[in-house]
Parts: sequence; C-alpha cells; structure tokens
Amino acid sequence: MRPARRFPAASDAEWRDWRWQQRNALTTAEDFARVVDLTPEERRGLAAAAGRTRVAVPPYYAALMDPAHPSCPIRLQSLPSAAEAERAPGDLADPLGEDAHRPVPAIVHRYRDRALLLAIERCSLYCRHCTRRRLTLAESDDIEDVGRAALAQAIEYVRAHPEIRDVIVSGGEPLLLSNERLDRLLSGLRAVPHVQILRLATRAPVVCPMRIDAELAAMLRRHAPLFVVTHFNHPVECTEEAREACGTLVDHGVPVENQTVLLRGVNSSARILKDLFERLLTFRVRPYYLHQGDLAEGTAHLRTPLDAGIAILEELRGRTSGLAIPHLAVDLPGGGGKVTLGPSYLLGRGDVAGAPGTWLRSFRGERYFYPEPPDRDCACPYEAVYYGAPGASPRRASGGAAPEAGEASEGGRG
Repeated sequence: MRPARRFPAASDAEWRDWRWQQRNALTTAEDFARVVDLTPEERRGLAAAAGRTRVAVPPYYAALMDPAHPSCPIRLQSLPSAAEAERAPGDLADPLGEDAHRPVPAIVHRYRDRALLLAIERCSLYCRHCTRRRLTLAESDDIEDVGRAALAQAIEYVRAHPEIRDVIVSGGEPLLLSNERLDRLLSGLRAVPHVQILRLATRAPVVCPMRIDAELAAMLRRHAPLFVVTHFNHPVECTEEAREACGTLVDHGVPVENQTVLLRGVNSSARILKDLFERLLTFRVRPYYLHQGDLAEGTAHLRTPLDAGIAILEELRGRTSGLAIPHLAVDLPGGGGKVTLGPSYLLGRGDVAGAPGTWLRSFRGERYFYPEPPDRDCACPYEAVYYGAPGASPRRASGGAAPEAGEASEGGRG
C-alpha cells in the first residue's frame, strides 16, 4: 500500500524498506497535515506533546488513517490528545509495578518462572495507550539505548536463575534491532539450559509489516520454540501487507499470537472485535488476550469500565468460534499480576431428583442442570510415579514399559 497522493516522493523500493519507514516517520503537525485534515484538538495534542512525549508514525501506518474523520482508530492510536496531560484518579507512572522487580536494568522478574527482557526503549510507533510510557517516551534517540553490557548482564541474570523457563523479549520494539543483534541476543538466551520458551513481543506486523521477511523469519525459527506476540487492535489494521507478514512467520514455523488492548472509542464494540478476531484467524494468528487498559498516566481517556470488556465477551460467546474469543486480562495495579475476567455462567448449586449439582445458564440465558458425579475424589494415582519426589522433573516418554511397582522414576532421582 503506497497511496501516491499522500507519499508521492517515495519509490516502491523505499516504501518496502523498513529502515526507510523508520527514518521517515511522521512526527510533527506539519507532517500529519500532509496526510489528514488535522482538527484543532489534534493540533493541541501535538503541541502539548512537544518536549513531553514522543510521537512517531511510520508512513505505512499513517497511510491507513482516514483523512477526514478524527475518530479514525489509526489516528486515535497514533496522534496525541491534549487529555494525555491530565492525570486521572489511580493513574500510575509504573502501572504494572515493573520497576520494583528490575534486579538488573534490562530485566523485569515479576513471576517466578518468567522474565521480561527489555531489549530496547524505542518504537516504530508510539502508541498513545502505551503502558511503558515512562520508558518509551523518554528523550533518547539512540537505537542501542539499552547497551550491549546491559543485555549481557540480563542474560547472565537469567542464567543464574534456573527457575526461569520462559523469557519475553520486549521493549520498546525489539524488531528495530538488526537481525544480527537480535540473533545474538536470542542465541545468548537459547544457550541457557533451563530456558524452554522464548517470546518476542512486537507490533511490526501491524505498523511496519515490511520488517518481516524470510530472512528474519528463518532466523527466529532457529530459536524455536519461539512465539511472536503481536498487537492488532482494529480490523482496519488487517491489510494484505499485514497478512503477508504474519504468513511469512507462520510458514517458517514461528507461531503468532495476538494481544489486543481494549480502547474506548477505538474498538470498544463487540462488532469490531468479532470482526478483528475472525480476521486474525484467517491470518493464522490466534487471539490470545484482550487487555483491559493499564493505569498508565495520560491514558484514562482511552480506558473502558471493567464491565465493558465482560459485556463484549458475553456478546461474543456462542456467536463466534471459541478460537476467536481471547481471555480478558487485567494487570493488577502496582504489580499484582494478571487476572482474567469473564461473564459468569454459574447460577448456583441445587438438587434434582436427589442428585446434587450446579445450575448453569447458556449464552442465550437458558437454565441447565449439571449433576455432580458419584465419586468426587480427583487424585491422580500415577502422578507420584510419573513425577517422583515433589519438585522433581517428570519421567520422559521413551517407548518402554512403565516402571515396575516400587521402581524409582527417573524424575525422582537425586
């Protein structure tokens, strides 16, 4: 997609070059006025952002903007609002409590078995709902603002903590790093024996899909199991270029999951989200989380009430595939971690014809009785055989017979 009217000076080769997209990101009111009819409110937002927050929109993503309507979801995600300068009750500079769990500068270790590695503090697009605004909206323009020493220290931290089995590489936008630098980082993590899973959090398939090519996808595949977690928020972002980027990853054996943020006035509608999630499935991208907006300072105008997300899930259930219904996740303020919410289908316990059970409702509101089984003991007798002593590794399948009674399982050694 390269509308000649909006970007007439760009050649086709330049348009397909992700580095050109980054170098030519729109940052000023004058830039945006060449693409859309800026409203007085948008001009005020851009003026208020100057010297306070970062603004950058790749030309590809800017080309998706509706030039006439300020309620365009791309404009609302990209252009700063004057409301960002207002602090709402409960707003936090660090809404997820990450800074209290940064044992070294580039690592956040909130969950015992998972660590977040902040590889970079720059982005292709500075989303107006960003939860790490305190980092990504800082003043540095250096792509390598998280230095090699800090990343090496992060890998050593992971190596020194054998409980970490899952590392999420995020930022910022880690795909602003070169393939070579990203490969070195992932190789360092993959060399840690207890790291089982890598995740790469990126918005590149959405905002700069030309970043995703066969060379990058093949490099990521070498670090399998590695999951790409991306961030589509509206069906208008589901372009052919985005489909091709996701397809390149999946075709190379890199699974892609999506995390949508619920944004008031952008996608806070069951119709919009149903369309988005169903389109993503055709991209071979699984809708994973629908995030309630975090309490980041300056984002209250984009947050929805909690019951809005629950109502949307209620409307989706029974009207689209379960594959198209993500978890509604709330990251508890101050570092409490994620919890998931949803409609309750439990009506209460009861007794029918002498059998105890539970009354449930369907998505249509009809009542159904689910009787309890006669035996309620849920212990798994083979658990002790398979796992051995508490905390031991499970016995691995080898094609041989199960251990004889009394024989120690492999997981119980030591």
